[in-house]
Amino acid sequence: MPYDPTPRVIEIIERIDAFMEEVGAPLEERLYEGITFADLEPDLAEARREVQRRGLWNPHLPEDLGGLGLPLMEFVHVAERLGRSPIGPYLFNFQAPDVGNQELLAEFGTDAQKERFLAPLLRGEIRSCFTMTEPERAGSNPTWLQTTAVRDGAQFVLDGRKWFASSADGAAFAVAMVVTDPEAQRHRRASMILVPTDTPGYRLVRNLRVMGDEGSGWMSHGEVVYEDCRVPVENLLGPQGAGFALAQARLGPGRIHHCMRWIGICERAFEMMVERLVTREIAPGESLGTKQILRGYVAECRANIDAARLYVLDTAHKVDTVGAKAARVQVSAIKFFVANVLDDVLDKALQVHGGAGMLDDLPIAFWYRHERAARIYDGADEVHKSYVGRKVLEAWAKGAR
Repeated sequence: MPYDPTPRVIEIIERIDAFMEEVGAPLEERLYEGITFADLEPDLAEARREVQRRGLWNPHLPEDLGGLGLPLMEFVHVAERLGRSPIGPYLFNFQAPDVGNQELLAEFGTDAQKERFLAPLLRGEIRSCFTMTEPERAGSNPTWLQTTAVRDGAQFVLDGRKWFASSADGAAFAVAMVVTDPEAQRHRRASMILVPTDTPGYRLVRNLRVMGDEGSGWMSHGEVVYEDCRVPVENLLGPQGAGFALAQARLGPGRIHHCMRWIGICERAFEMMVERLVTREIAPGESLGTKQILRGYVAECRANIDAARLYVLDTAHKVDTVGAKAARVQVSAIKFFVANVLDDVLDKALQVHGGAGMLDDLPIAFWYRHERAARIYDGADEVHKSYVGRKVLEAWAKGAR
């Protein structure tokens, strides 16, 4: 098949699998035993150093930034593999939101910003967070923010409240999406500013409880307040007023990464479901898999996962060949399509496991709890569907078929 992984990618995936079986899986099991991410962090740090020693660090980045130099069409297969474990992306320094912040700094950062913020991020010495969504304003409209950054001489003064700042707990700096020119055209009102988290006026209020799980460290979502928070104007990331454009640049590849990670989750949940159907008896000598309705689950999941993967691979190919801007409609389409496949596969996998599926003894409940948000973050389903529908209708009206 034209989208099959290349021999180089197959070799990388084999090395990833070997590492995850040897090092990653035992760490993952400890999470299911109730050990928090923060308590596990020292052992995770050692595992991350081992990834570096094995030459698998930063697989998403070009070689000049210390990565593997894989084009998007090759890397997506790696992203799927890493997505099979809740800690897979983190172990290889491919975790959100750091991966998006790395790309922002690499493309738009000044030399000083790259030295202070990007270099230690690439080495895995620090983590970062991204603060954009606000509790008082609809996240579906990122042009309607109310957190401000007012110029005061050589400083910006930030004031406002953000939430769902993923991984803010323990982050060394935040990328803040804030209004710098409230009178400008709506797509030019906001800018991105780098805020070290030890800056006076920056405050992590709490880790948000997601369906009862407060989380810790990288596995958390924070509520952040900026109160007379002053940073030098040199911390402006990219041009002033370009916040929305930078956000779009950040989200394009990020959505493809998310989709392939979700497919990795789907594959593992599917494998667990099939094993359950084959091995779980509902009467002596009678397995769950003898029930026709559950065979239907298997058929639907298999078809949907395969379709989702091909759709994402085709989108990645389009990005590689004609550019991200030309592929924007397709990127939006895979975002809602794959998120819904993920939602359906996890729901069926949990249902097949019965009561066991509700427990944190297995990764299914973890994913069910945290990945439901896939249909909300980085653009809610409804926003993406509206955009895709509008673009299809506009193209049709212009004579395109």
